[in-house]
Parts: sequence; structure tokens; C-alpha cells
Amino acid sequence: MSRGGVNLSSKSLFWKFIKNSHSRFKAFTLAEVLITLGIIGVISAITIPSLINNSQKEERRVALKKAYSQLQQAVLLYQNETGENVVSTNYLNETQSFKKVIFPYFKGAYDCGMGSYLKDPCLSSNEDVNYYRNYNNTSDAHKRYMDDGQFIASDGMFYFIENIAGGGIILISVDVNGFNKKPNQWGRDLFSFELTKSGKILPVGAEGTTYEEDELCSNASPDPKNGIACTNKALYDANFTF
Repeated sequence: MSRGGVNLSSKSLFWKFIKNSHSRFKAFTLAEVLITLGIIGVISAITIPSLINNSQKEERRVALKKAYSQLQQAVLLYQNETGENVVSTNYLNETQSFKKVIFPYFKGAYDCGMGSYLKDPCLSSNEDVNYYRNYNNTSDAHKRYMDDGQFIASDGMFYFIENIAGGGIILISVDVNGFNKKPNQWGRDLFSFELTKSGKILPVGAEGTTYEEDELCSNASPDPKNGIACTNKALYDANFTF
């Protein structure tokens, strides 16, 4: 039997199918929704901190590469303008002499002077440089390795220069994410470079620098200098732990 060209038996079968389909797809209960949300929350709690941590580490690696490039560029610009060969032995007799070489090439940088205590506006309050810790957080970083001239670059990176006259060493350490951001540890966000007697700026820990990775980039050493030799690994070892 049909009406208006529609087969009534076929129409009845169609609506019966729809009714049966609805009966098979029941709504979620409140308990099921809560369990699902709980599972999502646990997964988020596990994965999100790891993602954030990995992102922060990659930001530090990128900032470290930038700092290294800027240091090398400052030395090259000075040499091109003055014709002077920038080697470590030229700057060992005057405390802030190497700072005078590179500081003018950091446009917009703020000169923080020198000494083991840093004052406003270099820090949010008067702070001892011992605020920094070593690589495995077992002791304060050795502040005398950061007290011969400091400045803050326009991008917020904090530069510390050390003149070890007795050892014939010029060191430049850089807090790549600024003093007010953690972890403030050598080898994690504070990294050191060495100006060599041949005029190269090398990441500490590399061949030709004074401090060795095995001794001073260690998860076990309580040495206040531990972390000073992590820079080469941080730059070139993809598995390095920041």
C-alpha cells in the first residue's frame, strides 16, 4: 500500500530502525564522565610538566648559542676597529680591562660595575653573587669567578667576567635567562667561556680550555666550581642534562 508515492511498509521499517538505533546509543553516566576526566587529568599531570621542562631547556640552549655568538662578534668588532689582537695575556693586569673590550658592543647594556655584591638596578635587591649554585646544587657557586666586571645585556642576559691573573685566565660567564629566573646554577642556566692565549673564545670544557668536563661537569662533585666545564657539552651534546 502506498500514499503520495511513499511505500508505507518501507516507511514503517525506517522509523523502526531509527528507534532501535537510539536504544543502542545511551548517554554517558555522571560516573563515567568523572572517570574520563580523572584519566585526562592524570595524563596531563604527567605529560605537561615534562613538556614545559623540555621547552625551558631548549630555550636555554638557544640562548646559550646566542650568547656565544654575541661574545665572538664583540671580540671581532673590537679587533677590526682597533687592530689589536685580543688575547688573554693582554688583560690580566687590570681587573676590568676585558670588560672594556666587549661592553661597548652590547648596545643598550647596563654596566653593573664589579665586586661580589650586586646592587640595584642590576638585581631586584642587593644580592651576593653566591646566590648562584653549582651544577648538582650541592654548594654555592664560587663567587670569586664572577667578580671582575658585570653587565646586563638588553636581552636580559647577565654577564660576569673573571680575571685570574695568577693562572693567566680570562673567563666570561653568562646567565642566559637572567638572574630573576631559576635555576641559577652553573651548567644549567649559567655558562662559562674562556678567552685563550691564542685569542679564541671557547666554551669551557672544550679542548684548549683550563677546566675539564669529567671533573667539573659532574652529578657527584660538591666542588663550588662544578658546572663551570659544562658549557661545551651544553652546546654540542644533544643528551646533555640542563
